[in-house]
Amino acid sequence: MFNKLFNFTQNHTQFLYNNSLIIQNIDKFIYLSIIAVFAASTIFPSDYIGLIAVFTTLMTIVKLLFVKGQKLETTGAEIWLLAYFMIVIISLAGSSLFLLSLKGFLKTLIYMGFYLSVAHFLRNNKDKIFSIFLTIGLCVSFEGIMGFLQNFAHVEEISTWQDVSKLNPEEVMTRVYGTLKPYNPNLLGGYFVAGIPALYAVVAALFMDKKYNLAAIGGICAAISSAALFLTGCRGSYIGMMVILGGTFLVSAKYLWHSYKAIYISIVGGCAALLTSAILLSASLRARILSIFAMRQDSSNSFRFNVYQSSFNMFKENWLLGIGCGNKNFREIYGIYMRTGFDALSAYNIFLEIAVESGIFALIAFLGFLITTLKDGINILLKSTDTKQVIFLSAAVISICAIMIHGLVDTVFFRPQLQFIFWTMVAVISSFKKNYQG
Repeated sequence: MFNKLFNFTQNHTQFLYNNSLIIQNIDKFIYLSIIAVFAASTIFPSDYIGLIAVFTTLMTIVKLLFVKGQKLETTGAEIWLLAYFMIVIISLAGSSLFLLSLKGFLKTLIYMGFYLSVAHFLRNNKDKIFSIFLTIGLCVSFEGIMGFLQNFAHVEEISTWQDVSKLNPEEVMTRVYGTLKPYNPNLLGGYFVAGIPALYAVVAALFMDKKYNLAAIGGICAAISSAALFLTGCRGSYIGMMVILGGTFLVSAKYLWHSYKAIYISIVGGCAALLTSAILLSASLRARILSIFAMRQDSSNSFRFNVYQSSFNMFKENWLLGIGCGNKNFREIYGIYMRTGFDALSAYNIFLEIAVESGIFALIAFLGFLITTLKDGINILLKSTDTKQVIFLSAAVISICAIMIHGLVDTVFFRPQLQFIFWTMVAVISSFKKNYQG
């Protein structure tokens, strides 16, 4: 239906294309706005980042309406995504707090529009994947450097970010939060989890192109950013980082195991030894990691368990269509179910949050989209003989997996800084999948 509309407008507005430099160069504007979204994510509040993303979507709509031959193509994963989006609309219509839910829905609409824009742009501009990943990598590197500076400056906590009641002074961590707004070490940790795979991919691509000096600089930035992740004190991001490292070593084994087995084992062993040494030598890092296993003995863990229980009770009473979109909507209704003294902005679990907000069928649709996307990415990885394609696809798959694992214990996933990286990674997989379909 949409493609018929696009074909009609393209056929009847050719004069606009012929006389408009903007429309003739629309891809350049879309590309620059995509880059601007990531650059703005490091310093601007959510509203400004969203406005740039809206501009990206509007430019894509202009392209579809006026540039001859442009059309929408869907993958199996996007059918699941469309189903999820339609269920969210139904949930919005049935929400008891419609206006608050509408605000949350509009955010979802912006994210979907951005994904559509990036996926459509990359379909015929795969050469731009490197520069998009480079932009993400530079932003991640900037945050990594800021994290180290904050650590050395021993920045004060803006709120209570860790349970220090049972810690010795040397075990108290200075949790860095970078420049992302709102300031929160868990947000920075999640941002590193989402973006570090892109930085690794840039280093690998530069090395493959024999640009060894630039690859070395990128490697230093990657090491700084990886270390800064641990300075956030975000325990969910620690688990996400293990997924990133495991995925990176698994993919690299495809190229190094047979010809450079000794070197590969040395690198893996060296990284494991370095990580183990850091944990053993740093009392604060060791205490932070051990608190993951403290269960109810750690106040942060106990808080999450209480939120999970209350959120699940919300889901049981609203299992069909949920309560509606958005954290503001969630907070209003959560008050009815919460345990006294355990107020929360979200469910602290991506999948529980989706179920609470939009119901069981939205969760099923989202899981179907996620599984299909990862399956498509892995299938192409296994078949591809193009090394650069493997590098970019593996970064996308690893990033998505790491974000989801981190999301089991946090919901910073719903912040725009993570959302735009997540949907870009999905768009990378989608763009390659469409080529394989063709």
